[in-house]
Amino acid sequence: MTTARSDVILDRMMSLHPKIIDLTLDRVWRLLEALGNPQDHLPPVIHVAGTNGKGSTQAMIRAGLNGVGLRVHAYTSPHLVRFHERIRLADSLISEAALTEVLDECYKANNGEPITYFEITTCAALLAFSRVPADMVLLEVGLGGRLDATNVIAHPALTVITPVSLDHQQYLGDTVEAIAGEKAGIIKRGVPVVVGPQEPGGLAVIEDKAAKLGAPVLAYGQHWHAWEERGRLVYQDETGLLDLPLPVLPGAYQIRNAGAALASLRQLGFGEDAAEAAVTRVEWPARMQRLRTGPLTGIAPEAELWLDGGHNPDAGNALSAHLATLPRRPTHLICGMLNTKDVAGYLRPMAKVADGLIAVSIPDQAATLPADVTADTARRAGLPAQTADTVENALRSIVEKTPAARVLICGSLYLAGQVLRDNG
Repeated sequence: MTTARSDVILDRMMSLHPKIIDLTLDRVWRLLEALGNPQDHLPPVIHVAGTNGKGSTQAMIRAGLNGVGLRVHAYTSPHLVRFHERIRLADSLISEAALTEVLDECYKANNGEPITYFEITTCAALLAFSRVPADMVLLEVGLGGRLDATNVIAHPALTVITPVSLDHQQYLGDTVEAIAGEKAGIIKRGVPVVVGPQEPGGLAVIEDKAAKLGAPVLAYGQHWHAWEERGRLVYQDETGLLDLPLPVLPGAYQIRNAGAALASLRQLGFGEDAAEAAVTRVEWPARMQRLRTGPLTGIAPEAELWLDGGHNPDAGNALSAHLATLPRRPTHLICGMLNTKDVAGYLRPMAKVADGLIAVSIPDQAATLPADVTADTARRAGLPAQTADTVENALRSIVEKTPAARVLICGSLYLAGQVLRDNG
């Protein structure tokens, strides 16, 4: 199979800066100026930041907007299988031809100047969005918020901050308050901000930033509430109560993500039709995704296979809580993580619900944590652990002893992407 031209350009872009991450907006502003400032020629923008849940929340907002007939551009990262997943133009993944065109244009306009991969590809997404008609743009922050390449929209229609917790401390700070300050950098003067559940210190930082900018705050627990009652999602704010089906994305933590999405839609003036579409039509892979077809199910026909890309302590707590609600079944983890993550913090809550773990290294990832290190960390967290050279061999080892096991492949979106590619 021939290599797509976009892949060739993307590979070339990797060499434009010696660092993968270098948080500043100077290079982005320079390139956007060279491109004619496409960020100033977009439909109304919803800008979403947060540590956990921002992808799911954005996906629910998109489903709600689509449910009432609106066309939506969306930008997310990282991708799971192909780069094209990052850019949706009026609800369709960007075509190879369109992606190649904007990447090539950005590469030439950059003129060999230093710029990170994420920065130049974000500029390409904004350029693509500026050229295709749509009703709304959804922008997901890549890292942090204040200095993220997406933080170039002067007057968004709405900003959203999902739960903030410890992650990427080497870039954002080592306290929830410091990280919340970075996320709050997307708040704009006079623009409403929807705030998901937060730790008290983080919420105080967000509210202080909003107050200084005169930005109305719609915070969970104060201005809106969302909870499960008798197998339904109940949402309430000052405009009234909604009684909706539970989100099709599994997990109690999706209730809070749905609440933030519903609060966003209500703030923008959309009604019950958009709200119901948000929770019933949403699709978001690798978030407690059930694998029902593909080669992996052939290896383990009696097993219950799940895939999740969560990778920080809050994600571990959320997954553990969800697994505890499922009917009892021998549960095993196949886990691969990056060496930049709090592996022990992620695995400790998982030890409460899993019977064992098989660690793998993530293929083609320079920052993968070696499988034996993940396994050692799991043992210290109280999980019996061993290693395998591939996900497939790990699965074979589990079902050899427990054919009908529940198996969760977890620990990294990069591992999830590899599984989706191989199991497609």
